Amino acid sequence: MRAIKETNFKFPKQSNFYKGKVRDVYTIDHRLMTMVVTDRISAFDVVLPEAIPFKGQVLNQIAAKFLKATADIVPNWVIAVPDEMVTIGRICEPFKVEMVIRGYLAGHAWREYSAGKRSVCGVSLPDGLKENDKLPEPIITPTTKAHVGHDEDISREDILAKGIVSIQDYDRLEEYTQALYKRGTEMAAERGLILVDTKYEFGKVGDEIFLIDEIHTPDSSRYFYAEGYEQRQEENEPQKQLSKEFVRKWLIENGFQGKDGQTVPAMTPEIVDSISDRYIELYEQITGDQFIKNEQDDILNRIEQNVLESLSAILSN
Repeated sequence: MRAIKETNFKFPKQSNFYKGKVRDVYTIDHRLMTMVVTDRISAFDVVLPEAIPFKGQVLNQIAAKFLKATADIVPNWVIAVPDEMVTIGRICEPFKVEMVIRGYLAGHAWREYSAGKRSVCGVSLPDGLKENDKLPEPIITPTTKAHVGHDEDISREDILAKGIVSIQDYDRLEEYTQALYKRGTEMAAERGLILVDTKYEFGKVGDEIFLIDEIHTPDSSRYFYAEGYEQRQEENEPQKQLSKEFVRKWLIENGFQGKDGQTVPAMTPEIVDSISDRYIELYEQITGDQFIKNEQDDILNRIEQNVLESLSAILSN
C-alpha cells in the first residue's frame, strides 16, 4: 500500500502554500484554497513518523459527505472535490475560535469535571455525573485556535469581552453549531451511533459566514456505539468508541504522550496497516458506504491531474 506523506505541487496561479499537521494547503489566485488531505497522522499535537495508507481519502470523503448533507443549514467553503484526497473551496477569513459542542461528559470535559471543576468554558455542570453520561442538554465549550501548541478553553463571555468575535457573529456561530450537531446526531443515530462531541470551524467572506475545514470525521469528533450504551453506563464499563482514540491509547501504552523527552514508539508495518484498516472501518461505520480503495500506483500524478482539470474549469468561469 502506498501512502502520501507530503506534496510539492506547483499549480497555475499558485499564490501561497501552507503545510499543516495533516493537510497541504495551496492558495490559488489569492481566492481559492486547494486542500490536499495527506496520509500524515498526528496525536498529542505531534505528527507521527509514518503515514497511514488511505487515511487522507477517508477523512476527505467523510468531510465531503457531511458538508454536503449540512449545506442547507449553513453555506460551506467547498466548491469542488476533484479527487478522493482533495477539496477545493473559497478562501474565508477564519474566526479565531473553534466551536466545540458536547452532548456527553467525555474526554477533556470529563477530565476537568473529575478534577472537581463544575464549569467548563463558563458553562455550569450539575453534580453527580459520571464519565460518558449524557448531559442535560448539549453545551458549547469553545477553544482559541493556537498556531503553535495546544488550543485553550475560553468562555463565551471572554470571547465577547476581548472582542475576538462580535456578539452578532457569535450568536450566529452558536445557532449554527447547535443545528449542525443536531443534524450530525440524527445522521449518527441512523448508523447506530452516538455523536458524543465534535468541533466546527467557521470563517467569513464579506459579511457571510461559512462552515470551513472538515466536519464529523473521526479526527474531529467522538462517536459511541448506541447499542449497549445504557448498559455499559449502568455497569460503569468503558464505552465502545469510534474515534482516533485508539491511536492515542496505543501511544500511551507505549510511553508516549507528546511530552519532552518522550520518543514515538516504532511504527512497524503491522501497526501502520492496522491503523489503516481501522480508519477504513470508521469510514464505513460512520457513512454507511463501502470504502473503495483507490490503489493507483502514481497517486501524486493522479491528484495533480485531477486538481489541474478542476482548477481550469473553476478559473475559466
